[in-house]
Amino acid sequence: MPVSNNTEGRRALITGITGQDGSYLAELLLELGYEVFGVVRRASTERFERIDHLRDRVNLLHADLLDQSSLNRAFAEAAPVEVYNLAAQSFVPTSWSEPVLTAQFTGMGVTRVLEALRQTCPEARFYQASSSEMFGKVQESPQKESTPFYPRSPYGVAKVYGHWITVNYRESYDLYACSGILFNHESPRRGLEFVTRKITHTAARIKLGLASELRLGNLDARRDWGFAGDYVRAMWLMLQSDEPDDYVIATGETHSVRECCEVAFAHLGLDWQDFVKTDDKLLRPAEVEFLMGDYSKAKRQLKWEPEVSFNSLIEMMVDSDLASLTERRR
Repeated sequence: MPVSNNTEGRRALITGITGQDGSYLAELLLELGYEVFGVVRRASTERFERIDHLRDRVNLLHADLLDQSSLNRAFAEAAPVEVYNLAAQSFVPTSWSEPVLTAQFTGMGVTRVLEALRQTCPEARFYQASSSEMFGKVQESPQKESTPFYPRSPYGVAKVYGHWITVNYRESYDLYACSGILFNHESPRRGLEFVTRKITHTAARIKLGLASELRLGNLDARRDWGFAGDYVRAMWLMLQSDEPDDYVIATGETHSVRECCEVAFAHLGLDWQDFVKTDDKLLRPAEVEFLMGDYSKAKRQLKWEPEVSFNSLIEMMVDSDLASLTERRR
């Protein structure tokens, strides 16, 4: 990975720092010598598990994507040279039950972040977390930066808005603003509600005798799955380029939910077919059947490539879940 010699002392602001991507990105930026600020929502119960090991090295500021004035204050206090907008309502099934809230956080929230940037630190470089879910009912395969969007969920629709408002602010206000169209990226820090982590965690529980079955929806859905640690490196590289641009970040491979089950259970010496049951209640109202990204532009211009394979990723997650569950039983 190319590392700039001018990163020491830079100030970076991350919205969504307590999430999977935010925690990996914070680690990377700290390794590169940045002073890291993270935006968190004020809540009666704070959940900082993913960044507990970083709490004494990052500066946390309270702000909310629904409140413009709080964002302005946080940006003014941090005075960042780089801003990474990773905050969103990011679970696709929830976007069906809470479509308006998803639109506010995942769509309009991007506008508020961009406004805070424009009003307080317009020279800062901006990264927007776009999503492969914007492609939805895919119009071509593999999907690249020029592939038309056809979102199939309120989440995907909100992400399309966030993507285009970023392009609009870049072209209207001459901001350095990039969007990373990231395909599915996973890790041991992935939320338990997401299918890969649901599979690895439940497989580990079954291995330990803590569960007897795993219920899933569409086993034939295919995704381009990569490692979150690889993908945050791509985010950083985007903001080191001379000119802002948008990039697909993916592995160029596709795997089914069924394959994910096969790898996870086999790693534990189990046959997935003995434990996995399909449940129609877990099917999406409008399914996204197939996603696979073409990351050739990122490879060519950013010199970025994924490093962790699909099998290694799933096995990494299984090992982590097995270790944490075993530790809790002691």
